[in-house]
Amino acid sequence: MSNDATAAGRIPADLDAELTAIHAVVDTIAHAQANELAEEFIAVFREDAIWTTGHGKRLFGRPAIAEFTAQVLPGATTHGHATYEVEHVLFLRPDVAAVKIRQSYFTLDGEPSGQGTPMYVMTKEDGAWVLTANQNTPVVTD
Repeated sequence: MSNDATAAGRIPADLDAELTAIHAVVDTIAHAQANELAEEFIAVFREDAIWTTGHGKRLFGRPAIAEFTAQVLPGATTHGHATYEVEHVLFLRPDVAAVKIRQSYFTLDGEPSGQGTPMYVMTKEDGAWVLTANQNTPVVTD
């Protein structure tokens, strides 16, 4: 990160701690997805969050995200699983980060079956990082 970014006040004072906390949120998402834990998944969203699914469904607010998740998460692992890796974090302000995720999909046999490239805009609310404006995007290969 450049000195310009630090001077502009975009970088948090304790960068390592904030990156660790952001990674922990992504780990929570991965754990909730892998174990079909809808409540754990929903808990990482801000109350008024925006979520666009990998198929383009737009959801506004935690209640809409919860309703959708309750319909699709149970049974999701019968088709395979996904891994989530933080690829890049761009701090827009010390309490706002754009987080790029590398998502890898696997069949039940562990064979690679595709990738996703979600973008999470996270905000720090009451000391905790939460998902605020998010787009889940599959990688299409031709």
